[in-house]
Amino acid sequence: MEGLPDDLREGPLRLSRANTGQMVFAAIDSEYRISSAAEMNAGRGLSIQNLHCSEVSRWPGDARQTLAGLRAALAPQGELVLESTPNGAYGAFYEEWNAGTDEAAADDGLERSDTCLVRHFLPWWMEPAYVGPVVPAEAMHAEERLLVERYGLTGEQIGFRRGLERSYGELRKQEFAEDAESCFRASGACCFDVDTLDQRLRETMEPIERRRNGALQVWLKPMHGCEYVVAVDSAGGGSDGDFAAVQVVEIGTGLQCAELRERMRPEDLARVSVELAKEYGRALIAVERNNHGAAVLAYVGTREGYTRVYRQRGEQGWLTTAASKPEIVARLRVLLSESPERFMSKRLLAECRTFVADEHGHAAAAPGAHDDLVMAMAIAQAVRAEMLERRGLTAWGGRAFAVASGTSIGR
Repeated sequence: MEGLPDDLREGPLRLSRANTGQMVFAAIDSEYRISSAAEMNAGRGLSIQNLHCSEVSRWPGDARQTLAGLRAALAPQGELVLESTPNGAYGAFYEEWNAGTDEAAADDGLERSDTCLVRHFLPWWMEPAYVGPVVPAEAMHAEERLLVERYGLTGEQIGFRRGLERSYGELRKQEFAEDAESCFRASGACCFDVDTLDQRLRETMEPIERRRNGALQVWLKPMHGCEYVVAVDSAGGGSDGDFAAVQVVEIGTGLQCAELRERMRPEDLARVSVELAKEYGRALIAVERNNHGAAVLAYVGTREGYTRVYRQRGEQGWLTTAASKPEIVARLRVLLSESPERFMSKRLLAECRTFVADEHGHAAAAPGAHDDLVMAMAIAQAVRAEMLERRGLTAWGGRAFAVASGTSIGR
């Protein structure tokens, strides 16, 4: 405000109230307000004409929900700006970016909805101050020469870039972005290999059968002579909570055969899990016994009368702890990296994409995402590995091998 001419500062833009979060201009019935994205009710009850959302990729909590509330307060002809440095190829900002329209397409007048966002990518070299010691053309390596040729960078800008590499390392691509694809992929803390996930997402086939309105998907029918495990990650069944997840995996190969993802009560989850286990040759049911899993186990044994249930140290069910979770996630990461063809589900792979490590190194779903399918699959593969080990076998390359004799036993 101090930089405005006196006639404006003392005229219509005269402040009637000013504090750290608000400036009110009574003469024109307007105000400028700053709110934190951490406020659950940010924007509620307001009529916003111009909304600027900063560093959306780093908003705490459920950024999608916060953004939805702010959008509801935006006037029909209002303007919305979302800006951020990237923070992984997942989350609200990444989704908004992918849903937007390219700037060139917007300039060409291509048809789009009135509420469509237009993407503007701003690389670091648009800032004139970002220069460093001159790097002569003959001293540039191939990647630097390509940047000079493609974007017209100078030797001073290449010098600045080298300084960024020394100071930031791998974080340079995130904090000083050069293109809209690599900056997302290089940032964030996905627990799985992003390139492998993206490639497998492009390759996966549609299920051969869908049941329960698509909640249950089947890729491989049960085969005579094969043995299966049905891994169950339970949930409370509320309409807004986590999903119950079931993964059916063939023990010999580790192939994903079927998958359920649905909000279900424990008693219903127990019934459907037993139905799947019976369908797949009386498969072993491995229920995560944390939280609602105890109720599922009780229904499996009493109401459904199913006795082929996985036991851990003599107790029914799989217990996920602070010690066991990193181990089973690490095993799943290796399997996805070495043989991604075992995994058929786009839903599972999408959850892997948003399964991240937080600032403390703890792995979980990103805010607003889910990890139920990931945990069910991690448990399935852990139980499978344990069963093979008990038989003196180990899984490798989609086959099972007898360790003691060295004789290959195809499963």
